[in-house]
Amino acid sequence: MADITFDILKHFGVLSEDRNGWKKELNLVSWNGRSPKLDVRDWAPGHEKMGKGITLTNEEGQTLRTLLDTALEP
Repeated sequence: MADITFDILKHFGVLSEDRNGWKKELNLVSWNGRSPKLDVRDWAPGHEKMGKGITLTNEEGQTLRTLLDTALEP
């Protein structure tokens, strides 16, 4: 299996943290040298390991934002 490379270009914030120190983060990540995408996933301390996550293009991020705004209206 080929190695997966990543470059975290911008860290936006932490959504949650578990008792083992893993954090669910929103970042802008370039995977395998490709165009950067919004990325939500769990990361081990120091970003040496990662869990499964989801990547979104800017357009998908905008659509998700609109859907969340609608879903979270009082």
